[in-house]
Amino acid sequence: MTSKVTATSAPVPYQVTLSDGTHQWLADIAQQGTQNAGPGPHELLLSALGACTAITLGLYAQRKQLHLEGINVALEITVEDSAAGVTRIERRIALQGDLDDSQRQRLLQVANACPIHRLLSGTVEVQSALAPA
Repeated sequence: MTSKVTATSAPVPYQVTLSDGTHQWLADIAQQGTQNAGPGPHELLLSALGACTAITLGLYAQRKQLHLEGINVALEITVEDSAAGVTRIERRIALQGDLDDSQRQRLLQVANACPIHRLLSGTVEVQSALAPA
C-alpha cells in the first residue's frame, strides 16, 4: 500500500497544512507567538498509532463477532533519546464490552499486529531529496 501526504508551510510560523489529496488537516507547535491551531508532529504520530489500533481492533472484533462495545487507546511518548536511537511509546488500551480474559488477550495480540505498530517496530528508512525548483 502506498500512502502519500504533502506538508506545506503556511504563512503562520510553525504551522503546516497537510493533505493526502482528499483531506486537509493542520499541524502546529505550541511556541511563543504561535496559534497552536493543531496537533504537533509527535501528536500526529501518536494519533496514527491510536487510530490504527482502534480500527484494527474494531474490524477484528466485528469479523469474530465479539461483544466489543468501545475502544479507548491512550498513547504517550515516555522516552525519546535521539542520541541512543531509543524511543518508547506507551499504549494503554481500554476495551469495553462483554469479553472474557482470553478474548482480551487475543485483542492485545491483534493490537500489536496493527500495520502502524508493525511499521514503528521495524526499521524505518527516510530518504530525503530536494525537489526541482
